[in-house]
Amino acid sequence: MNPNAATIRSIYDSFARGDVPTFLGVLAPDVKWTEAEGFPYAGTYTGPQAVLEGVLMKIGAEWDRFVVEPREYVSEGDTVVAIGMYRGRYRATGKSFDAPYVHVWKFKGGKVQTFEQHCDTVLVQRALR
Repeated sequence: MNPNAATIRSIYDSFARGDVPTFLGVLAPDVKWTEAEGFPYAGTYTGPQAVLEGVLMKIGAEWDRFVVEPREYVSEGDTVVAIGMYRGRYRATGKSFDAPYVHVWKFKGGKVQTFEQHCDTVLVQRALR
């Protein structure tokens, strides 16, 4: 297995366990993390602290049972693509969602340099209203 793909698998495992330090530890100090337009945290965050505050802490505070379930990995060189499903219940509305996603992870020097999320955000938006 491509070592970058193994790292990405470990990232999803860390997220599922709530192991934030391990999750953030594989991100480059200047990582560019992009959440899809239409997702509640849309935009680009620079650095692990920005990802923690702008995305991870908000997911923890605003969602119940938020699950990121990778189903397939495709890797080539320094790029790993994960294809899967999101699930969760938005606390403010009590509504749940299931939405497919594609995550594109790019590495440099053994660390995640960029993350790009692609998601059916219409399905997410329905849970927010």
